[in-house]
Amino acid sequence: MKDNRRNFLKLTSLASLGVAGGVMKGFSKGPEGDHPSNPGANEFFADRFNMSGYAAPKIENVRVGFIGLGMRGPTHLTNMTKLSGVSIMGLCDIREESVLKAQKMIDKSGQKPTHYFGDKDAWKKMCDRKDIDLIYIATPWALHVPQAVYAMEQGKHVAIEVPAARTLDECWQLVKTSEKTRKHCMMLENCCYDFFELMTLNMARQGFFGDVIHTEGAYIHYLLDLNFKKDGYYDMWRLKENIGRNGNLYPTHGLGPICQVMNINRGDKMDYLVSMSSIDNMMAAEAKERAAKDEFYKPFVNKPYRGNMNTTVIKTNKGRTIMVQHDVTSPNVYSRIHKISGSKGSALKYPTPRIASSHDKWLTEQEFKSLEEKYQPAIVKKVGELAKQVGGHGGMDFLMDWRLIDCLRNGLPLDQDVYDAALWSSVAPLSEKSVANRSSSVDVPDFTGGMWKQNTPVDISLERGGNTLVKL
Repeated sequence: MKDNRRNFLKLTSLASLGVAGGVMKGFSKGPEGDHPSNPGANEFFADRFNMSGYAAPKIENVRVGFIGLGMRGPTHLTNMTKLSGVSIMGLCDIREESVLKAQKMIDKSGQKPTHYFGDKDAWKKMCDRKDIDLIYIATPWALHVPQAVYAMEQGKHVAIEVPAARTLDECWQLVKTSEKTRKHCMMLENCCYDFFELMTLNMARQGFFGDVIHTEGAYIHYLLDLNFKKDGYYDMWRLKENIGRNGNLYPTHGLGPICQVMNINRGDKMDYLVSMSSIDNMMAAEAKERAAKDEFYKPFVNKPYRGNMNTTVIKTNKGRTIMVQHDVTSPNVYSRIHKISGSKGSALKYPTPRIASSHDKWLTEQEFKSLEEKYQPAIVKKVGELAKQVGGHGGMDFLMDWRLIDCLRNGLPLDQDVYDAALWSSVAPLSEKSVANRSSSVDVPDFTGGMWKQNTPVDISLERGGNTLVKL
C-alpha cells in the first residue's frame, strides 16, 4: 500500500508538470475533421492520456520484430545488429525470399529470429508473441495503421516508416490507440536526425535565430524511374498511391525538422492550410510510353495522376507560416529546402548548408565551422562519427535508430510522439482536400486536444541515457 501510494503521488506530480504524460480531462475530438469545439464526438476523448513527454518503463534489453523487409526494413534491421541491448526476435515479409535475404544480412551478428512469411496475416502471429517489445513497420502505406494499431493492442511499442497514416481517420486511430495502451508510436522520420537539421534545432533552442517567423521544407526527389520499376516497390504500390490522390502525399521529410524548430505540438500548433498542385506532365506520359512497349504497364494508362509539384502553406496559432513542397516526378535537383527565417538570423540547407545573422551575407566557411563546434548537439558528438561509418542516408538512419533504442532502454520520452506522427502525416489528406476545392483553406485538427499549450519542446540533450553502445 505504501509503494502504491508513493508511485501514485509520483505519477500525478510528474503529470502535472507534463513530464511523464498524464490524463487530459475535458477535451473532445472526433475522427475525420471533428474539432475541439465539437464536444462529445467520441467518448474516448473525454479523458485522454498525454503521450507527449511520456516515459514508458525501462526495457534493459529491447526485443524487436520487423514487418516489411523490402526497401527500408533491411536498413533498420542492420542498424539493430550494431546496438547493445537489442535482441532481434522476428522477421516478417509476405515474400519468403525477402525474409531469407534479410536473415543472411545478419547471420554474422549471431541473431536467430523466427521467420514469418507467405500468409498475408503472418505479421499478426509475430505481434501476438509475449517476448517482443518493439515492432518496426516498413510496409506499404495502406498497411501502416492496421499493423501499428494491432501491435500496440498486443502490448508493443511501434516504429512506423513515413508517412505513418494516409487519412485523418487513420491518424486518429493511432492517437487513440497509443493513448489507450500507453505504448509509444513513433514515425521513423529520419530527416529529423540529419546533422544540419540537428544543429539548427539546437541553435533555435538556444535563441540564435531569435523568434522563428517562417520555415520551409520539401521533398523534391526524382523517383519517376523507381516508381515505374517492375521489381521496385512490391505490387507497384508506390506508383498506385500517386493515382487519384492529388496533394502533398509525402510531406514529413521536409516538415518534421521544421516543426521541431517551431515547437509545433509543444507551444504552438497548426491552425489551417492551403494547397495547390501543378498539372501532371510526367507520370501519365511515362505510363503511356512504357505501355506501348510492355503490356505490363497498360493498367496504368489514362489514370488520374497527381500534379507534379504541390505547394502547401500552413498558418500556425501564433501567426507564423510554414511552406512545404512535394515533387518526385520532375527532374529537379534533390532538395528538402530546410529554411529557417527568424528575427535574428536564418538558415538554408540546400543547395549548400548556410547560416546568416544579418540580411547582407551568409557566414564565412570559418564562421560556419565555429558555429558547428558551438551548437553541435550531444547526440552528434557521441554517435555522429559512428553513424557515418554505419551509413544509411549519411548516418541519419543510424542516429534515429540508436536514439529510439537508447530512449526505450533508459525509460526516456521519445523525440517524436504519436501526435507528431499524426499531425505530420495529416498534411497529405488535408492538402488533397484543399487542392480539390480550388485551394480553399482547410482547418488542421489538434491531435493533442489542447495539450500543445503545456507540452515541452523536444529535448535533444543526453543528460540522461546515452549508454547504448555501438558495435561496428
